[in-house]
Amino acid sequence: MKSFEELLTSSAEVHGHLCPGQVVGVRMAMLGCRLIGLDDPTSHDQIKKLIVYVEMDRCTGDAVAHVTGAKLGRRSLKFVDYGIMAATFLNLETEKAYRVLSTEEARDLALHYAPEIVGKYQQQLEAYKRMPDSVLFRVQQVEVSLSEFDLPGPTRRKVSCSRCGQVIRDHREVVENGDNLCKPCAHGSYFKDPKEIIWPDMNWTPTDSRQEAASSGQQEECSWE
Repeated sequence: MKSFEELLTSSAEVHGHLCPGQVVGVRMAMLGCRLIGLDDPTSHDQIKKLIVYVEMDRCTGDAVAHVTGAKLGRRSLKFVDYGIMAATFLNLETEKAYRVLSTEEARDLALHYAPEIVGKYQQQLEAYKRMPDSVLFRVQQVEVSLSEFDLPGPTRRKVSCSRCGQVIRDHREVVENGDNLCKPCAHGSYFKDPKEIIWPDMNWTPTDSRQEAASSGQQEECSWE
């Protein structure tokens, strides 16, 4: 595994800024990987052995994903919305799993570990680099039960919602009175009142812009607004 400083630098670049959460996340991931016996989690032979459960949608989560190489698209990164600064690291080969939690005490101890740093934010940033793992984290050995539908790999099941017709993948349907329902139809969703829409450029494809640029002899510029 790369050094802590290398991982922190690259994680901050991907995330967009350096912050205390990045320090905690990088260290959390390094510790979790050590605990389950992976010394190079992003390598081709090890990345297939790893599943990571992240319990927060904060800076720490980005750092954990960066260090481990776990991704939603690979199904190796699982987001569990607990609002807890914690992540669980599972070795699929050995079935060993450890949950690493950031301690609240670490925040209060920042002054002790970085007394010369002025400003709470910068003090935490530096203190989290210096604290031993035993101060910064709690660790729990846990058991994680996985079904075949949670594993990385191709789609293992597809059914259609009896109510809206949407295809549901990987056994995420809800069965009610013998009918397969998607979770939005069965339990409600984060959105409401969906309406299908059309728009003038609905038939656009990526090749359209390239063809237009080639015909005009001009290179298009990106505008992010």
